[in-house]
Amino acid sequence: MKLLRFGAPGQEKPGVLDANNRVRDLSGVVPDISGDALLPESLQRLQGLDITSLPVVEGTPQEDLRVGPCVGNIGKFICIGLNYADHAAESGLDVPPEPVVFNKWTSAIIGPDDEVRIPRGSEKTDWEVELGVVIGKGGAYIEEADALSHVAGFCVINDVSEREFQIERSGTWDKGKGCDTFGPIGPWLVTPDEVGDFDNLAMWLEVDGKRYQNGSTSTMVYRVPFLISYLSRFMSLQPGDVISTGTPPGVGMGQKPPVYLKGGEVMTLGIEKLGSQTQKVGRA
Repeated sequence: MKLLRFGAPGQEKPGVLDANNRVRDLSGVVPDISGDALLPESLQRLQGLDITSLPVVEGTPQEDLRVGPCVGNIGKFICIGLNYADHAAESGLDVPPEPVVFNKWTSAIIGPDDEVRIPRGSEKTDWEVELGVVIGKGGAYIEEADALSHVAGFCVINDVSEREFQIERSGTWDKGKGCDTFGPIGPWLVTPDEVGDFDNLAMWLEVDGKRYQNGSTSTMVYRVPFLISYLSRFMSLQPGDVISTGTPPGVGMGQKPPVYLKGGEVMTLGIEKLGSQTQKVGRA
């Protein structure tokens, strides 16, 4: 099942993609793709619906019908750094002995095809295609063996990053990661039954048609069940929390010489079975 949110920014409605790639309106069933609607029993109820009986939404998603972030009212946007060995190497850093954890502020969240804006004073805005994990059932001190029962679904995330803000200034990574528009999420929240083997999904990113990232979730160092268990030691995870799990090599910082976004480019990125995103790059 592919769940989504459609409509103008701040006015999105819940929807589901049918077998013909048309959006069906879920407004009469759930108020949003968020919170309790992501609990296992709620998703089971949605999967039992006759989708063809739901109203068809006019327009083609990601063309003349805007698709918003696939999860609404996100409480926590948690990110994992240096979680692909080859990306750590291109960054000149060792694979960390424990996951690197940082946050994106929820004000960074935008739809998958909304404009990404380079912040004022930025000279080193970069890209990162990442597998997103959406929490369904909350909990703390989750056992790794039970972690997948807490997953509502998976999605595509572009972990847009300002490298000077992140690395060259004092303090934590967060100020280079959470700028406005630095968190495109979607287009769909794809339920685990439809994703299948999430440990072996092809992922890619292009800028103006040039492919920079061409990787796979198979090279992830710390895998999804471990990450859920690990994070739940330090914070309770709640329905609708999003975890961005790291990026494969090919980021701008790792090019020789480095390549950064200047404004005017178009980023396209995607993950097998999870859809794709397209963002024009502007300036704040």
